[in-house]
Order: sequence, then C-alpha cells, then structure tokens
Amino acid sequence: MKIETIVVGEFAVNCFVCTGTDSQALVIDPGEDAHVVVAHLKEQGLNVAAYLMTHGHCDHISGLAAVHDAFPAPVAMHPTDWDWAFTQANTLPPFFCTAPRRPDSERVDLVDGSSYTYAGLTFSIIDTPGHTPGGVCIYFETEATLITGDTLFADSVGRTDLHGGDSRVLAASLKKLKTLPDQTTIFPGHGPSSTIGQEKRTNYFMQG
Repeated sequence: MKIETIVVGEFAVNCFVCTGTDSQALVIDPGEDAHVVVAHLKEQGLNVAAYLMTHGHCDHISGLAAVHDAFPAPVAMHPTDWDWAFTQANTLPPFFCTAPRRPDSERVDLVDGSSYTYAGLTFSIIDTPGHTPGGVCIYFETEATLITGDTLFADSVGRTDLHGGDSRVLAASLKKLKTLPDQTTIFPGHGPSSTIGQEKRTNYFMQG
C-alpha cells in the first residue's frame, strides 16, 4: 500500500490517498480543496474505489461531494456521524457556515470490528468515539498502519468541546488503541505521523 498525504483547507486536514492494486485508491477525509484532490488523482492516473470518513466534522468532509462528482464511488462512514454530518448541525462559523453537501453515492456503514476490502486493500474498523460520537480508526493490520482521524495525534488528541465530544468516552477509545502493536504507524487527521509505541511513551493522554 502506498499512502500519500494531501493537506487541505484552513485547518490543515490530512487527506490520505491509499493506492492499492490496478491504480485503484481509497480517499480518506477529503476535507476541503476538492480541486487539489481531484488534480492529484488525475495526475497519478488513479480511480477511486471508495471514500472513507474517520468522522463527520465539516473540516474533514466538506470536499467530499465535489471529489465524488469527479470520481463516483461508495462513501463509508459510521452511521452515527452520518446522521448529522450533512445537516446544519455540522457548521463552524465563520469557516463553515453551511452544511456539507451530501454526495449522491452508495452509502456504506462502518461497523466496529468489521473488515472491508477495496482497491485490493483490506482494513478493519475500530470504533473510537469521543471526538465525535461516530469517530473511527481505520486499521490496515497487514501493513501495520492505523488512520486515526482526530482521535489520536502525535503528542495530542482531538478536542472534545465540539458537537458530540466527550472526554471520558475519548479516554476509553485511547485505551483500545494502546492494545495495538507498538510498531503500528499512525496517520492522524492533522499533523505528522507517529507510532503507537511512541505515543504510549510520550503522549500525556496515552499515559492513563
């Protein structure tokens, strides 16, 4: 699996393009700057097998519909976040004043513990609510890779004072991630990559 990071929007969201077989790719969290993501896919000669959303916040999904217009494919998100992600509840003035447009796509519900295969890549879902009620991490076990969204960052975690956040729930989610192998590389929704082992050693929020 090849992972490329495209940093998008005013909040510097990491949009990941994970390339598998036959020039097929997974696009994870196309938050903004849809034209940049579309241009990258075209330049690399890629087709989109699926869109994966780590959670529903507007800075992570606002570019989804426009990228989907250019590259139609199923959209996968936890159903709890899907319920509000495309409504006025998901705004953040003055940056996001209108709800993200819902893509006209096949909907795939991400379910805790379930495995999925797209683009020749197999991954499983780990429910990690706390930043949002339907936050998930995407685990590519064979590649020892975890896409953490806004659950876990290098040396920090996602805030819990936005829509649906809960610090106690997030703490329980972090305990689940601590059970993964130390060598697992994490790719967060903002900022640099790290490993589970590194975060267990240095991240205050992983010490409890």
